[in-house]
Amino acid sequence: MKNLFRRILAVYSLLALSAFTPPPGKITVYLIGDSTMSIKQVKAYPETGWGMPFAYFFDETVTVDNRAQNGRSTRTFIEEKRWQPVADKLQEGDYVFIQFGHNDEVPTKKSYTTEPEFKANLIRFITESRAKKATPVLITPVARRKFDAAGKIEETHTVYSELVRTVAADYKTPLIDLDKQSQQLLQQVGVENSKLLFLQLAPDEHPNYPEGKDDNTHFNELGARRMAEIVLANIKSLKLELADRIVKPEIVK
Repeated sequence: MKNLFRRILAVYSLLALSAFTPPPGKITVYLIGDSTMSIKQVKAYPETGWGMPFAYFFDETVTVDNRAQNGRSTRTFIEEKRWQPVADKLQEGDYVFIQFGHNDEVPTKKSYTTEPEFKANLIRFITESRAKKATPVLITPVARRKFDAAGKIEETHTVYSELVRTVAADYKTPLIDLDKQSQQLLQQVGVENSKLLFLQLAPDEHPNYPEGKDDNTHFNELGARRMAEIVLANIKSLKLELADRIVKPEIVK
């Protein structure tokens, strides 16, 4: 009888242990990129990088560390030693979201990066992240607001977005095609309504911009949130482990 009791107790103990799932460990999601992603100074408001609202989508196990900087390309981000501190701090389970292209692709900018350099830099971000057992995620550069005379959205990152897609495929890296999907959003809302997503201000409408602003690259708070929501949807569709850490909406009873 005692042996039977011991066996039953052992079975229940094993079942209890198998049913127990330890809570997920804390991780950091690093954002590296340019001004469309970066944290803005108060003097720039209502300009908002999409990385700002993105930080509030996750539970307490996730820290979003936004290292994106205005005007940076893959090359200048590395040369200014902005990448190395990230690589040094990476821990197993962390993520690195990589979105460049706006400043890499313009030959007249000091930040210009040739196509081979751009690919090599993306590959470096991937390999050095994986060396620390972190997960790199490539993101194509978010679309600019540019429509033709017929009201059709125009592609402005053709070459460099395709380079990101190629590297993602070659290195089997999760890809968020923000360029294509943000174009789809802008086309859906249309020529006039899409202005509501960007830093479009009339003179004296905001104290930070007394002369007004006509900016079709940088977002206001609404635009930043819509872009962040696209990224969030992709985290879910890609079935990244990070998706399990998204804040669950509270059910009102």
